[in-house]
Amino acid sequence: MASIVSCFSKFCLTLFLLVLFHGSTNAKLSTNFYSKSCPNLLPIVKFIVHSAIMKEARMGASLLRLFFHDCFVNGCDGSVLLDDTSSFIGEKNAAPNRNSARGFNVVDDIKSAVEIVCPGVFSCADILALSARDSVTILGGPYWDVKLGRRDARTASQAAANNNILSPSSNLNQLISRFSAHGLSPRDLVALSGGHTIGQAWCTTFRARIYNESNIDSSFARTRQRNCPRATGSGDNNLAPLDIHTPTYFDNSYFKNLIDRRGLLHSDQQLFTGGGPTNSIVRGYINNLRSFRSDFAAAMIKMGDISPLTGTKGEIRKNCRRVN
Repeated sequence: MASIVSCFSKFCLTLFLLVLFHGSTNAKLSTNFYSKSCPNLLPIVKFIVHSAIMKEARMGASLLRLFFHDCFVNGCDGSVLLDDTSSFIGEKNAAPNRNSARGFNVVDDIKSAVEIVCPGVFSCADILALSARDSVTILGGPYWDVKLGRRDARTASQAAANNNILSPSSNLNQLISRFSAHGLSPRDLVALSGGHTIGQAWCTTFRARIYNESNIDSSFARTRQRNCPRATGSGDNNLAPLDIHTPTYFDNSYFKNLIDRRGLLHSDQQLFTGGGPTNSIVRGYINNLRSFRSDFAAAMIKMGDISPLTGTKGEIRKNCRRVN
């Protein structure tokens, strides 16, 4: 009888462990993931992001861009934050990120602050998701509940970043195709592109547009040419606002720029061209700011769902710049 009880107990333990293991590896993101393990998390993140933006308004756009560039390369796993190692070349020096990806120090500050109160709990991937939302909200944009529970990648790939992050010279078909590959619709594409209502871009990213393209307002082109010489190597890193009207406030002026042929990047203006399939979406966002805000928030949630590591996959980094 004792042996039967013993065997039954072992069976129950094995079954319990199997259920526990299965549940952990198939864990889902949740808006209250840290409610018990780190209940003071959200105000800590918001305070640090707010402080960074008060020092430099552009930082909000940089943190939003960092989340985009993380999610579009092997999913939202914090891999964009990793420094190069002897075993892999990371994403920081990929062409779309080299010397232009910013906000790493803000992420470090958040991680350090949270580790004091909740050591080994809060992932770097979730820092990116929350700091992007807080940046948008602080600059006047919509609020959304961020799903959390991502874990951190143990590797990164420069090649994957070069291949998956869209170029400012991308055409509309390329934009739609790449977003579709990540489960994002043309409406998501236009809404998320509206994130360019904040931030700035280098001369190298729009030089060809302001000198060579015809689908551009001539006065706008001349204005941009004053700070972006035609010759390569001259003023390459000079900055211009992506939204000429309100570059530090999150609104729908970006879409008004497109109708006026004042999109700074070629890829921006592609969203509104003669008879283009996304023209009606652009017009809709101009006429209905609430619709844009709602769609942007929904699209950010969808983007945050791109291939996260959950359960026992990946790790919770102690330092966002390197694996444990």
